[in-house]
Amino acid sequence: MFIQTESTPNPATLKFLPGQPVLDAGTADFPTVDAAGKSPLAQRIFGVEGVAGVFFGTDFVTVTKAENVDWDHIKPAILGAIMEHYQSGAAVMEGAAAAAHAEHTGEDGEIVDQIKELLDTRVRPAVAQDGGDITFHGFDRGIVYLHMQGACAGCPSSTLTLKMGIENLLKHYIPEVIEVRPVAA
Repeated sequence: MFIQTESTPNPATLKFLPGQPVLDAGTADFPTVDAAGKSPLAQRIFGVEGVAGVFFGTDFVTVTKAENVDWDHIKPAILGAIMEHYQSGAAVMEGAAAAAHAEHTGEDGEIVDQIKELLDTRVRPAVAQDGGDITFHGFDRGIVYLHMQGACAGCPSSTLTLKMGIENLLKHYIPEVIEVRPVAA
């Protein structure tokens, strides 16, 4: 098994490409070891000292390291953990991955559907290339709340991406959108 790695815009995060499916659909975010309970693969990766977060896409695993750890010291152990997992035949996840976007009920349903459609078709594929994901969290009085995951969480360029890229895109297509803000997990 050959696992490729790619850098991301976030220097604390690396993208690992195992060359086989990670998730059938959607994404899964494990910002802490406690959140990794339903994923044997995430648990195995968190077993490497210095791992601070794990994120799965359909064909990649993104790993965020602790601030005081050097990639040269933990990257080989992470590669080993991913390889061991796939060789074991164990499932990546126990149960289904959670829905990407938060549910929204209320009078703004049509606007929210447009926001989700733009996120799914224009934003999320590009962000996945960088090892992350951005999902809809809420819409209130013209403000769109988005949740940043994987390489996007804590990325130095995420605020610029959010404001200059996503906010401008949504405002262009949906006049009711006046601002985009990030939310914590």
